[in-house]
Amino acid sequence: MPSHPPTTSKPKVSLRIEKLAEPWPTSLLAGIVSGKSRIELRKSETLYSQGDVADSVFFIESGKVRLSVLSKAGKEAVVGTLTAGEFCGEGCLSGQLRRVGTARATMATVVVCVDKAELVRALHEQHPLAEAFLAKLLVRNIAFEEDLCDQLFNHSEKRLARVLLKLARIGHQPTDIAGVVITPKISQETLADMVGTTRSRVNFFMNKFRRLGLIDYNGEIRVHPELMTDVVLSD
Repeated sequence: MPSHPPTTSKPKVSLRIEKLAEPWPTSLLAGIVSGKSRIELRKSETLYSQGDVADSVFFIESGKVRLSVLSKAGKEAVVGTLTAGEFCGEGCLSGQLRRVGTARATMATVVVCVDKAELVRALHEQHPLAEAFLAKLLVRNIAFEEDLCDQLFNHSEKRLARVLLKLARIGHQPTDIAGVVITPKISQETLADMVGTTRSRVNFFMNKFRRLGLIDYNGEIRVHPELMTDVVLSD
């Protein structure tokens, strides 16, 4: 019988697309010894502004950062909130010369700033960092696609429910029976910007959610994730 050469199985390569343990930048960025600095921000302090030179990436070590974009007409739109283990300003890696939006701390926040050239070198040389960075980018891209579909196809009530659910799950366990308080406090005007509707409509739906027991709303917003999820998933 003809003999067959022994087969060698190649190791399986898998990319885990999941939320990384917080705070991941401290450990994964340890190999970068130059072009790196640690920045402490107070609440409402700006990390970078729209139009600034884009020459670095910011990794959030603790706290929260809100991303917004200002139109030529002067209207501001909130496009997302980031927390520990995430990053912003990565557009410079794809040739972006100026910041296309503004990043502002919504509470006391600590970020690690890495120069573009140093981060590019590290991504080529350090595979764990490159894998984690790519995984985060993929997760964020999926989230942006979901947000776009939400904006195009869902009415403002469901969009508000989804925004509240996302804010409640930032840094919290989604199975909290007692509900989750959204921190820091967020105004109805900001919610309206995130949803793409008016403050009066947000106020109407917030009162409706409170009557239905989906939220507790008395100065602070406490969301009941399991109940709110039913609203988001309903037709």
